[in-house]
Amino acid sequence: MAEYGLPITSARNKLPGVIIAIKRGDLMCQVDMQVGDNHVVAVITSEAADEMGLEVGMEAIATFKSTSVMITTYAGDGSRLE
Repeated sequence: MAEYGLPITSARNKLPGVIIAIKRGDLMCQVDMQVGDNHVVAVITSEAADEMGLEVGMEAIATFKSTSVMITTYAGDGSRLE
């Protein structure tokens, strides 16, 4: 990434991290990333993963639409997620 600089995108939800695992199937590919203290999983086509040359250890940016993010809480017990 550093060789080319940061890509320009209109997406506002970007999480830079490192690919820690790739599980390839015939059609789909699961890409696991470490983003700070968090684990992010993306499912993309195997063709896209091949075209991008994705490899474990590679720096990448997880980009997502805010319309597909869901929030979960514990029902009314005041618990904190820590």
